[in-house]
Amino acid sequence: MIKGYYFITDAGLSKNGNLSDVKSAIDAGVTIVQYRSKMGKTDSILEEAKALKEICKGKAIFIINDIVGVALSVDADGVHVGQGDMPYETARKLLGKDKIIGVTVHDLKEAMVAEKRGADYLGVSPVFSTTTKNDAGEACGVGLIREIRKNCKIPITAIGGITLDNVKEVIDTGVDAVCAISAVVTKDDVKGEIEKFQKLFR
Repeated sequence: MIKGYYFITDAGLSKNGNLSDVKSAIDAGVTIVQYRSKMGKTDSILEEAKALKEICKGKAIFIINDIVGVALSVDADGVHVGQGDMPYETARKLLGKDKIIGVTVHDLKEAMVAEKRGADYLGVSPVFSTTTKNDAGEACGVGLIREIRKNCKIPITAIGGITLDNVKEVIDTGVDAVCAISAVVTKDDVKGEIEKFQKLFR
């Protein structure tokens, strides 16, 4: 389901805008795209989500961060929820059994609980210190990913402070995917930057 570079939008950091970034991500062979928008009115978020879903159609899994109502409205493939967002059980009831639900975790206990409840994949965050997300918490390092990998069978995505300089040690933990937002969307050639990460998984 998830392998390689996991793309997450960030309109605040993006040089080229979300639509352009997602097109570049698809061109780079990304198989999962998460639309994250904490700003703007619901109707504009909905409009952008519809446009992004069209770009991903038949090419990549399209996930909405946190806003289950938007995911339902655009018939996204699923949602990603954090520890302070809508509880997994509530999201599952609303979305049904066929949609994908990813859960952000910060320690082994949270990871094991999420897997037991039925999460489809885990987002381990933040691996290194990051400025992309204000409430990301303290860096967990690669040791935690190894621990989670030993104890959990579902796919793991690593996120937070990842760059081309440190990604190798993250991949060596056995993660299924990595996300490096600022290392990609702040650059002119988004496709080219993503491809550098993708190559490391081949």
